[in-house]
Amino acid sequence: MESSRGPPRVKNKQAAPQQISAEQLLREAVDRQEPTLTAPTQRFADLEELQEYQGRKRTEFENYVRRNRLNFGNWLRYAGWELEQKQFARARSVFERALDCEQTNVQVWMRYIEAEMKERNINHARNLLDRAVTILPRVDKIWYKYVYMEEMLGNVGGTRAVFERWMSWEPEEAAWGAYVKMEKRYGEFERARGVLERFTIVHPEARNWIKWARFEEENGTADLVREVFAMAVDTLGDEFMDERLFIAYARFEAKLKEYERARAIYKYALDRMPRSKSAILHKQYTTFEKQHGDREGVEDVVLAKRRVLYEDQVTTNPSNYDAWFDYARLEESSPTSDPARVRDIYERAIAQVPPSTEKRHWRRYIYLWIFYALYEEIVTKDISRTGQIYTEALKLVPQKHFTFAKLWILKSRFHLRQGDLLSARKTMGIAIGTTPRPKPKLFRAYIEMEMKLYEFVRCRMLYEKWIEADSSNVTAWIKFAELERGLDDVERARAIFELATRQEVLDMPELLWRGYIDFEEDLAVSGEGGGGMEGWGRVRGLYERLLGKTGHVKVWISYAQFELGVPGEDQGVEEEGGEEGAVAKESVIRARAVFTRAHKLYKEKSLTEERVALLQAWKGFEDVHGSEAERESLAKQMPRRVKKRRRLEDGSFEEFMDYVFPADEVGGGKMSKLMAEAQRWKREREEREAAEAAEVVE
Repeated sequence: MESSRGPPRVKNKQAAPQQISAEQLLREAVDRQEPTLTAPTQRFADLEELQEYQGRKRTEFENYVRRNRLNFGNWLRYAGWELEQKQFARARSVFERALDCEQTNVQVWMRYIEAEMKERNINHARNLLDRAVTILPRVDKIWYKYVYMEEMLGNVGGTRAVFERWMSWEPEEAAWGAYVKMEKRYGEFERARGVLERFTIVHPEARNWIKWARFEEENGTADLVREVFAMAVDTLGDEFMDERLFIAYARFEAKLKEYERARAIYKYALDRMPRSKSAILHKQYTTFEKQHGDREGVEDVVLAKRRVLYEDQVTTNPSNYDAWFDYARLEESSPTSDPARVRDIYERAIAQVPPSTEKRHWRRYIYLWIFYALYEEIVTKDISRTGQIYTEALKLVPQKHFTFAKLWILKSRFHLRQGDLLSARKTMGIAIGTTPRPKPKLFRAYIEMEMKLYEFVRCRMLYEKWIEADSSNVTAWIKFAELERGLDDVERARAIFELATRQEVLDMPELLWRGYIDFEEDLAVSGEGGGGMEGWGRVRGLYERLLGKTGHVKVWISYAQFELGVPGEDQGVEEEGGEEGAVAKESVIRARAVFTRAHKLYKEKSLTEERVALLQAWKGFEDVHGSEAERESLAKQMPRRVKKRRRLEDGSFEEFMDYVFPADEVGGGKMSKLMAEAQRWKREREEREAAEAAEVVE
């Protein structure tokens, strides 16, 4: 009955004490393989017995080929068996019968021919090859076998005749190459040249003309090579012109140190070929000029090449601002850079205004104005033109929809570099006043400028404006307070923090409270602004106020760590350990009280995750500062992870991990007993059902 319930379950999933490797399993599997069945060796006592065996096998083969005449595997096995019996006439008969079924079967022809060649029946093989190429003139495999046999026999004339017969069918390029190689092997270069000439007529591709030129380069003269290339250019014409042909021609001339000829070839090709078909040719020309030209020639080639590329890009897509960037940078970095040409490119680029008022379409475009202004200021030193560029750029941006703080800041810094502080401040003031919601970046840049000028009153005014514009920005409040702290105005800094905490909406309130607490803690440590125990009390009060707003576990842990670091009222009290960095017992008690409060709160609200995180931090605290009894007491409260099941909306169940607290189980003892009874009843019912099922089967 156990097998009817499915496969057996593996209860113990631990690793076995004795491990077996995959290599050992494979070795044992091979060793235990049973020997395969082999046909017994037949021995014939006399000729009559042999003839009886041959007749029986022939009958079997005849039956096979009679049942399926188009299965040429049976024919080939039949013929192969006859060849093993040295019955060549019978084997030829079998091959001929197979060819009667299908004359175009290449495999039968090749096996038939190879059998004759193996038995050195040359005339039979030649006749078969002649028949085969007559019936199948487009099968190169048979032609290759034909010329191979004739050449192996030393019949060069016959081989050439076969090739000529083959070439009359205008085969693929490989066949022509084999013919040329044959002529080269026997030193018949004139014949090979004639074959190549016919080859280029049948297959006039550029790569075949290059093959002919290489042949002439190896076996002819430079004039013959030039003549071949000239014939190729005239034959192909402008319509079928290929860059590879000119590259090979130019390389040949460069190899002969005819650099002017090579340069003329490159220029001739570049003038006549479109850009889309001459990318590699441009690259090779550039490499050639780098190797054999002067510096000016190289730079002109590179610049001309890049100019053509960028012009094509900006003509195809005028809104491709990246292409405009690269084009302007190319002209700026040119050794013969012309300011008029650079300005023309920038003017053409900034004329491509984005058609929409969405900021994402303007992000790349606005950098054209910025780079234009920087070029005029740094390179041409045209200050008035730079100011005009910034002004026109700010007029062009739709300020009612969005703005670019970078543009305002760069314009302000430009005025500062010119010593015009009034214009710089005016620019930043306009930026803050005209935009519907000024960016924090504008305030930060303006305040940074005034800080460097030690205008702290203006800094305060700017912080006030920033807070008025965006009171939810925590960074503004914190920086404002840090400014007052740096000016040693503690009360003003504290008032700023207090005002910030009263705001209903803050983007990052945790940073504000963290900054306020750190501020008061620094004052308490340094003893400034009513430090000492009064200062620690302020920090404690802040933590209590923060806990009134949020009960996050990190706040409780930080509160406990703070209490642990607060020194005792009497510095002479006995401290734990007596070493440097020891903690007062009063601090330990206060920190433990914080942990206890937090644990009680989370237990009442049934916040499992927060409770677990708190207990983990509490355990680390007790491991360092607690006694043995306190550590044992806390260990009894530590949760354990258990696997539970819950029902989903569709009626199915899913397993999940949960935490069980021992302290909670003590109060629920009655419920635990009830669950145990229910599980026992369920187990007994399953055993009864299994027993009844076993009786029915018997």
